[in-house]
Amino acid sequence: MKTYKELFSEKKAILMPFFVLGDPDFDTSFEFIKAAIDAGADCLELGIAFSDPIADGPTIQRADVRALNAGMNCEKAFELIAKIKAYKDIPIGLLMYYNLMVNFGLEKFYEHAAKAGVNSILVADLCVDDADEVLDLTKKNGLDSVFMVTPNTTPARQEKIAELCSGFIYTVSLLGVTGARTELSNMVHPLINSLKEKTDTPVCVGFGVSKPEHAQSLVAAKADGVIIGSAIVSIVEDNINTPDKGKKAITEFIQSFKAVL
Repeated sequence: MKTYKELFSEKKAILMPFFVLGDPDFDTSFEFIKAAIDAGADCLELGIAFSDPIADGPTIQRADVRALNAGMNCEKAFELIAKIKAYKDIPIGLLMYYNLMVNFGLEKFYEHAAKAGVNSILVADLCVDDADEVLDLTKKNGLDSVFMVTPNTTPARQEKIAELCSGFIYTVSLLGVTGARTELSNMVHPLINSLKEKTDTPVCVGFGVSKPEHAQSLVAAKADGVIIGSAIVSIVEDNINTPDKGKKAITEFIQSFKAVL
């Protein structure tokens, strides 16, 4: 299984699109994700639909509702992940909410994730001070650890978080929830610089990234990777009933980012 270490050792900026698993349904979701992989996505960040995604804006909230209405749950999500990994050995990170994992059974969740081929699990609403609740399970199941740094994370906590991250640091570009923005926050470049001074752990930037020029700017600031969420999910939303058109749009979107990376 390809690891983050192998991926980041290739000395290029990586592109990590985000999808809600099962949006708008199991089979169409798989086809859209395959289109992103074929277009050049270096790794994936995937979410399992949850009723109360507090870090997410309206676009991803609606995707969660669509997936839930189509019957998506943890078991089916792991089935879909295994199918993706069988299609191509590409690193996969989950962005999760803690309540969903606890309800499924914490140990069981990590075991199933590892078996499906997941590389890392980022728990969006688990404070780094409570990381001990998951670190043992992460190591036990051979997964990498990923935590978030935001623009209001103090330098001391940046160092603490960096020490706990074995995969990459999920660097939140702004104060607020997920969602495509027309401009990057002026907070993100200083945050990248601060992290780069403290750690060699790869820095990947997400939240608000929606244009190739955003990615180009972030990589120029020494980011190791770019995460695109709501802009991709919006393409899915716009093409629920026209999957072939949606696959073409995803392909062109991913390729436009790869051209500048």
